[in-house]
Amino acid sequence: METRIVKDTITLEELRALAREQYGDVIKAVVDIAHGIMGVGGELHVDIQSLLIEKEDARGDTTWGINLYLEKTKNEFIEFDSMINLKPIQGNRTRGVGNPDVRDKIKEIVNKLVA
Repeated sequence: METRIVKDTITLEELRALAREQYGDVIKAVVDIAHGIMGVGGELHVDIQSLLIEKEDARGDTTWGINLYLEKTKNEFIEFDSMINLKPIQGNRTRGVGNPDVRDKIKEIVNKLVA
């Protein structure tokens, strides 16, 4: 499955095309809240995170894994669930994103990048 780094915008149709290669109507994504970018596609969040670290100088403490449900809207579009979200040193002890400010920043970036 292709992994793409999104710095400007990506359409829902482009996301759907990537998702069809593996999971159907859901696609894995990693958002870098420091750089305002995200990686999409790939089998595992950690693979997307690694690409962002390698290519975009992202850091593990500012990258968060999500799933995008492409046939859903509003609050159901983004699922905050990934192993890379386990960041005990930052107080995040679950696969979700406990900090509402971080969740809001992720939503803001996703909404800006997904056209």
